[in-house]
Amino acid sequence: MVSANAPSNGPAGLVVGVDSGGSGLRIALADAATGAVLGDRASREPVRTGPGGISAAHFLEQVLPAVRALTEPFGGRPVLAAAVGAAGMATLGDELRAELPGALAAAWGVRRLALAADAVTAYAGALGQRPGAVVAGGTGMIALGTDLAAWRRADGWGHLLGDCGSGAWIGRAGLEAAMRAHDGRRGGSAALLDRAEKLFGPMAGLPGVLYPRTDRPAVLASFAPEVGHCAPEDPVAADILARAGTHIAEAAGAACPAGAGAGAVVALTGGLFRMGDPLLVPLRAALGELLPHARTVEAAGDPLAGAVSLAAALATGTLRLPEDPSLLRLFGAGVSWPGVRPGGGRCDGPGDGRAGTETGSEGNGSGTEVAPGTGHRGTEGA
Repeated sequence: MVSANAPSNGPAGLVVGVDSGGSGLRIALADAATGAVLGDRASREPVRTGPGGISAAHFLEQVLPAVRALTEPFGGRPVLAAAVGAAGMATLGDELRAELPGALAAAWGVRRLALAADAVTAYAGALGQRPGAVVAGGTGMIALGTDLAAWRRADGWGHLLGDCGSGAWIGRAGLEAAMRAHDGRRGGSAALLDRAEKLFGPMAGLPGVLYPRTDRPAVLASFAPEVGHCAPEDPVAADILARAGTHIAEAAGAACPAGAGAGAVVALTGGLFRMGDPLLVPLRAALGELLPHARTVEAAGDPLAGAVSLAAALATGTLRLPEDPSLLRLFGAGVSWPGVRPGGGRCDGPGDGRAGTETGSEGNGSGTEVAPGTGHRGTEGA
C-alpha cells in the first residue's frame, strides 16, 4: 500500500488512515514502514455537519476510541502519521483543518497529518503515487488527475449542476423515461416504467415521494441498477448508459494530465462500475474514442487503502502527490499546527510541499454502492 521506493528500514511506528463519507466512517491501523494493515474498525454513523462544516467533535468522538482500541495490542509503538480522507473536505472542512492537527497531536503525539478530499484518497488507493487520472463513480461522479506537480479536476459538482454519468444521473434519466412512458410521450420505456412502479408505486405519486427528500441524489441513484438490468433488452435504457459512458469518458479526458499522451493511465473506482457490462462496454468505447492512447487499469485499492498509503508515505518521507489548498493539506513538524507549537524539521519528502492550483469546491458522490436503499456517499459532497 506504500510507494515502492519507501525505505524498508523505516521507523518502527504506526500510521492511521481514515475514510469518512456519507455512509459512515472507516479506520485502519498500519505499520509505518510497510503500509501493511494491522487492524481496522468501521462505523455506519456518518460524521455530522454543523454550522462550521464537518463536525470535528463528532469525528473525534468516533475516531479516538477506535484508534485507542486498535493500538492497544501494539504496546508503546508510536503513531507517526495519519491521513484523513473526507467527503466535503474542501467546502466543509474548515473545522477539521482547524481542530484535528492539535487534537490528534495531543491524543497520539502524531507528528504528521494529511487532510484530503476523498477524491484524493480514492486516487491514492487506485493509482498510488504515479501520474494519471481516476474516475470515482457512485451516487455522484468526479474525475481527478495529476502529473505530480498539480491536480486536475473535472465534475463532482453535485446532481443539480453536474455529476454527469453518475448513479444519480443514470437513475434520474431512467425515471424520466419511465415518466414519458406513463404519459405516452416519445422516448419512454415500458420496461423502466414497470421497474419504477414496483419500487416507488404509481408514477403520478413519484414527485411527492421524491421532491421533499433531503437525500434525493441517493434516491435517484437507487434506480440506476434498474436501468442496468433493463439495458440488454431495452434500447432506451441502453441509450441512457451509452450517454453516461460518454459523460464519464469526457470527465476522464479533462482530468488527464496535460501532455500525458500515450503514457496516460486511467482507473475507475467506486460502486457505480459494479454495474458491469451494460455501463462498462459503452464507457470503454467512449474512452477509446476520446483517449485513444490511454491505458485503463484496475484500481489497486479503495479510498481507505489510499488514506493508509498517504499516511505511510508521510511517515517515511516518500510522499509525491502534490499539496493543494483544497484537495490535500499537509501538517507536520516545522509547520504551525493550530493549537500546537511547531517542532523540528518540515515533513518534506520527494515532491512534497508543492502548491497545486486552486481547484475549487468538491462535488458529490464517489465510492457508493449504487443499489436500492443505499445512503448518499458524497465524493466531496457538499
